[in-house]
Amino acid sequence: MIRTKIRWMLALSLAAIPTMGWAGAPSLHVDATHKVFRIDAGDITYAMGVNDDGALQTLYWGGRLQAGDPLGPATLPKSRSSFDPDGANTPQEYAGWGGPITIAPDLKVHFADGNRDLVLRYDSYRIDKDTLIVTLRDAKAGVLVDLTYRADADTGILGRSAHIVNRSGQALIVDSAAAASWNLPPASDYSLRYLTGTWASEWHLRTRPITPGATVLESRRGSTGDQNNPWFAIAHGDAWNESHGRVWFGALAWSGSWSIRIDQDVLNQVRVTGGFNPFDFGYRLQPGQSLDTPVFYAGYTDQGIGEASRLLHRFELTRVLPQAPAPRLRPVLYNSWEATEFKVNESDQERLAEKAAALGVERFVIDDGWFGARDSDHAGLGDWTVNRQKFPNGLKPLIDKVHGLGMSFGLWVEPEMVNPDSDLYRRHPDWVLHFDGRQRSEGRHQLVLNLAREDVRQYVFDVLDTLLSQNDIQFLKWDYNRNWSEPGWPQVAAEDQQKVYVTYVRHLYDILHRLRQKHPGVEIESCSGGGARVDLGIMSLTDEVWPSDNTDPSDRLSIQDGFSYAYAPGVMMSWVTGSPNWVNNRQSSLDFRFLSSMQGGLGIGAKILEWTPAEQATARQYIAAYKDIRATVQQGRLYRLLSPGEQVPYSATESVAGDGRQTVLFAFLRQGHEASDYPTIYLQGLDASARYRWRSIHGKPVAGTPAQASGAYWMNHGIDLLLHDDLDAAGLVFERVGS
Repeated sequence: MIRTKIRWMLALSLAAIPTMGWAGAPSLHVDATHKVFRIDAGDITYAMGVNDDGALQTLYWGGRLQAGDPLGPATLPKSRSSFDPDGANTPQEYAGWGGPITIAPDLKVHFADGNRDLVLRYDSYRIDKDTLIVTLRDAKAGVLVDLTYRADADTGILGRSAHIVNRSGQALIVDSAAAASWNLPPASDYSLRYLTGTWASEWHLRTRPITPGATVLESRRGSTGDQNNPWFAIAHGDAWNESHGRVWFGALAWSGSWSIRIDQDVLNQVRVTGGFNPFDFGYRLQPGQSLDTPVFYAGYTDQGIGEASRLLHRFELTRVLPQAPAPRLRPVLYNSWEATEFKVNESDQERLAEKAAALGVERFVIDDGWFGARDSDHAGLGDWTVNRQKFPNGLKPLIDKVHGLGMSFGLWVEPEMVNPDSDLYRRHPDWVLHFDGRQRSEGRHQLVLNLAREDVRQYVFDVLDTLLSQNDIQFLKWDYNRNWSEPGWPQVAAEDQQKVYVTYVRHLYDILHRLRQKHPGVEIESCSGGGARVDLGIMSLTDEVWPSDNTDPSDRLSIQDGFSYAYAPGVMMSWVTGSPNWVNNRQSSLDFRFLSSMQGGLGIGAKILEWTPAEQATARQYIAAYKDIRATVQQGRLYRLLSPGEQVPYSATESVAGDGRQTVLFAFLRQGHEASDYPTIYLQGLDASARYRWRSIHGKPVAGTPAQASGAYWMNHGIDLLLHDDLDAAGLVFERVGS
């Protein structure tokens, strides 16, 4: 056996984004005799091999095996009948649509001469610096596919992507292209978990059995969308457990239209295929041209869905975010939208800034309304110049004021959109997505700029570069408030118009990448009418995300719980806003609102000029308390102790610091019950032999609770909290005693 140890690294598939080195070294074992590849990383082993028909097929994906444990050789599945001939159901790593296959293909093409048959067979492998690349080829058709494998030594999460090259002598159209397929061990009792939602009601966790047939999670919206999120988890049975059980999970790094398809065949083989959405897709490749897919990440654990989330969180914080492996903590933020909406002006913003600074806020952000003819959402988008009626001397006096108060300064932007009532649209009506001679459907009175065009890409970069160069800005809240419609690109040949689905997103990534390079001190939030553009692709170029426009603190418990299955609290912004809440007119205490928001990156969006002295004092106390615990909340290990649901009035989360010295508990009661006590809380992730003392941020345990006890006590005996009223909450901090 030939054994090669290599160092792996993360690289997004788009050339515009630089690679990032990863510490640690998973091991790669290549059995040249049996053509078996084995990757060991974290607590997983992943293996694949070449069968006698030349197909590359999955051999194993699960818990880490011992060195020398046998894997392979790959064997060709035998025919069951003439309807399923030899190789029809082979669990291929990357299948072309051709030959006798009946599985969902990863790649489907058609050629100018009418051929649509593509059979990809193993050709070779190589190690390029820190990357394993396995080459598949259809020599007769002239198509080559390089499969890229990169693993993280810490979490065992594996990233896969494909580079598709036309080596034929004629043009071809890529009808569909996946990044990868993940083949699970055959079983008949799997169930799927996934996330669904809509505006102001995102991040609902769904569970359904996997049965013979297909389940498709997707967005056809031009962006990630909130109807489904590109994340999945699969386990045995329907009784999911936070701390026990085998779980396979994954997330697609793509911010455009996407698809994840889960198939089970009659042999109980389960296959998860993800990549570009094949709906309305067509990418023409001339001879010599190529197409890169997104990266599809996946992992495995035998410690339940809770550990699957913690692995993803750690991976995102240390491998994906632009500041990885040590992202900066999210500052306490104030956003002026609720206080002023479009009625922004210099004097009112200065008053808000003074009040925010007095509360302990660290970042002050002006939302919509500072630019162009932006007095409502009917006009001004696209004209990114300061409105001189609202700010006669530009933004500099306000920015200087904010900085003088000890805060950083940020602005809201929506640079991918344009209002028809704008100077930009009047100059360039051809710059939007459209079909000639057809209607142009508006959403929120706006149209989508076609970033696939080079001139539009350069314009968007230039206006933002100018804004950042002329003003001392530290933060952009980057919004995106509608879906695509009429996705035409009439300036290019008809055969190339559908490239818009790929080129638009690549250019978006390029703009973000270049802005970060030129303005390294600027941080960016991804927002899309709430959580409609959250994925590992956009997260690699932004520092935080906005999970929902719904800021009701009770609704947010469910929204934030669902979000946490796929994404880290360290990127999740959550604001304290007014009561009653604008979404549902529900009233809640300031204590409940703060504690709900303190589970992620804390922000304030309320009308703070109207707060009473007592409310201001309460806010100062909570902000000071949050600064003491935010490293644990944002970057610690999250345990979902009680998950809220439609019939579940409880919610409790626990965050444990990386060094284990601090643990933060938040507990909430949405609706009180006179005859029932709040469930006993059993902490997790503590050192059983260490001692911990607790202190209160708000609320308290029942009488008789010891001031300090062992980790074993808090995890096994538990703690009872005095929560009885509607919208009641508690926050406790446990600190390890001694070294």
